[in-house]
Amino acid sequence: MVPTLAGIASLALALPFAVPAVADDIRGSEYWLEDYGITEAWKTTQGEGVTVAVIDSGVDGTHPDLAGAVIAGTDVSGAGDPDGQRGLGEVPGHGTLVSTLLAGRGHTADAEPGAGSTGGPDEADATVSPAPTSPADPLSAVGKGPDGIVGVAPKADLLAISVWIEGPGSGPNPAGIAVDEQVPRAVHWAVDNGADVINMSLGSTSTEWPESWDEAFLYAEENDVVIVAAAGNRAGGLTQVGAPATIPGVLAVAGLDRDGQASAEASSEGISIAVAAPSENLVGGLPGGLYADWSGTSGAAPLVSGVAALIRSRYPDLTAEEVVNRIVDTARDAGAPGFDTLYGYGVLDVAAAVNSDIEVPQESRLGSMADWIQLYRRGSAPPATPPAAPDPAPQPVLTAPAPPRAVEPEDTTVLPSAVVLGFGGLMLVVIVAGGTHVHRVRKRTQ
Repeated sequence: MVPTLAGIASLALALPFAVPAVADDIRGSEYWLEDYGITEAWKTTQGEGVTVAVIDSGVDGTHPDLAGAVIAGTDVSGAGDPDGQRGLGEVPGHGTLVSTLLAGRGHTADAEPGAGSTGGPDEADATVSPAPTSPADPLSAVGKGPDGIVGVAPKADLLAISVWIEGPGSGPNPAGIAVDEQVPRAVHWAVDNGADVINMSLGSTSTEWPESWDEAFLYAEENDVVIVAAAGNRAGGLTQVGAPATIPGVLAVAGLDRDGQASAEASSEGISIAVAAPSENLVGGLPGGLYADWSGTSGAAPLVSGVAALIRSRYPDLTAEEVVNRIVDTARDAGAPGFDTLYGYGVLDVAAAVNSDIEVPQESRLGSMADWIQLYRRGSAPPATPPAAPDPAPQPVLTAPAPPRAVEPEDTTVLPSAVVLGFGGLMLVVIVAGGTHVHRVRKRTQ
């Protein structure tokens, strides 16, 4: 049963006044860079030559850490800017949070103001002069300076594709285009404009998806594009994985806490989960050169999309299926032995995924959209949740989630726990865990 709008609770987004920061410890907050082998992987690739599409609320390409990262974009909602860089709907900063984790370049505070700026209201703060580098310190040898956020693939290019995020504070899409139309339009545009990887930090309360999505995801599969999607968060009411993370071939990402265990709030459960990555104690960029602490598989997904970009950069001849298999085959087993519904095939190991000398099967371990359509849309069987069951077969999908509980804000800096995307037959939510707080609001480090 497809949920209705009344089944989602959300909180309004509020930001405090900007305040200066006397020291920039944001880079030091990115524990996943060392803990998950990302800095080790950077010794061989930083995502050069790879393009990642971010289907989200819009991406602020003028953020200091995204200067030069967004090479093109579009709006599929009918309500945004043609380049996809204006934040839309209930959580306009969500796409920027996601993009900085994926491909942030960082910046330096002591460059001449305005140097390397991409323009916009914070033009003077978008400095990008390179920082001194040291071969012994991978962190200092990547990005465009030691300040701000450096993403998993800091040399990958981004495509910004904006969709309408609906919630109590934003209302329905003023352009009247339903989510059933927005998602396939977004996927098609990404493929046609050169995406090697697509990140979708969006999810629904249903394991099924509209038939209108079938052809678009098949189109991506046929054109050798890796699609990564967030698994959802219990704090946002998603106790089980929902579409698009249930679509065959899509790499669904679960969430981990700071200790590397399955997150109790910032993750969900289901047989379509492929790998697990950090989803708690994250930091990301917000429009206008700001930053926020946040949690959710919305943040775990772009970490994995960044890994897919690293692999595609280092091994350009690998197919999308082989890229996916490299990620899942090098994951560290966790939880119950073998595949399980909390960690999937295991915990993300970036250094192994990028550098290991392994052979992977040509057929995706996550199934095929073409096969699923042939079986369930053109055959006699009713639609079902797809993912290929490993041996031994995992337990079945959990029952439909209860309506999410409302999260009371501790202060005015709380971001939404669940926000509706679109108002069509299927309801999507921005996958941000409850209790997400603005960590730091500033224009540039002094």
